[in-house]
Amino acid sequence: MSLDLPVEDLARIEPFTCNGPAGLIALRLFDARPEREAGPVVVFFHGGGFALGSVDTHAALAASLARGLDLPVVSVEYRLAPEHPFPAAVEDAEAATRWIAANGFALGLKPDGLVLAGDSAGGNLAIVTALALRQRPAALRAVLQLAIYPMTDESERRPSRDVFAEGFGLDATNMALFHQHYGADSRDPRHSPLLADLDGLPPAVVVTAALDPLRDEGRAYAAKLVTSGVDTLHIEAPGLIHGFASYRRAIPSAETEFERALHLTCAMLRAAT
Repeated sequence: MSLDLPVEDLARIEPFTCNGPAGLIALRLFDARPEREAGPVVVFFHGGGFALGSVDTHAALAASLARGLDLPVVSVEYRLAPEHPFPAAVEDAEAATRWIAANGFALGLKPDGLVLAGDSAGGNLAIVTALALRQRPAALRAVLQLAIYPMTDESERRPSRDVFAEGFGLDATNMALFHQHYGADSRDPRHSPLLADLDGLPPAVVVTAALDPLRDEGRAYAAKLVTSGVDTLHIEAPGLIHGFASYRRAIPSAETEFERALHLTCAMLRAAT
């Protein structure tokens, strides 16, 4: 049984594809409204250590984002390691985002901005994509980044990686396997975006979990955004583990904290747009 809530009905749950660097990329649109006026579209990247997960495994999370933010969400099926190591996921994330920015009409939407969102490895891809679009803008500007317990830096081992190394949902042994399969250079900013210059990035919401091995690097990313002059909201979920947004059926407080994060993200969006 899934540990997350059911997807439930939405006005639109529709498959699409776009061209990517290695062939077609599958996309899935989630929208609580059948029609919309112009507004931002959420580009969502699922978690799973760059080796697991899919549009299907994170469908409930994408649907909840669509409801909670009252925005269309396009979930991206990027290539996974070990069959497709770094930088395949990064390339697919950027290509899909650029296509969505330029082809919203093909999705039946009228997007006027991008919200780059993801959880865990997907949060990493959202940040890295924001950096890529700062370097070379897409057809639409990124108005917000929403990074949910993201991996931001594998070049430095911060205390939370040791304190919560076992028994908190994301064990050190699994993290080592993910890193091995993905095969990224830990000092490449396309993998460890905390090492990049963050000036000029879009406003950010960074969500961390108090009992997460990735907690400290998420905190460090939020702090560096602030010192770089980026409007930033850091939300930490007390008493929760990595992946909590996908455990809402099993952990009642996970739903409460996720809803709180969405409410605050809506406020950030209003300020940013």
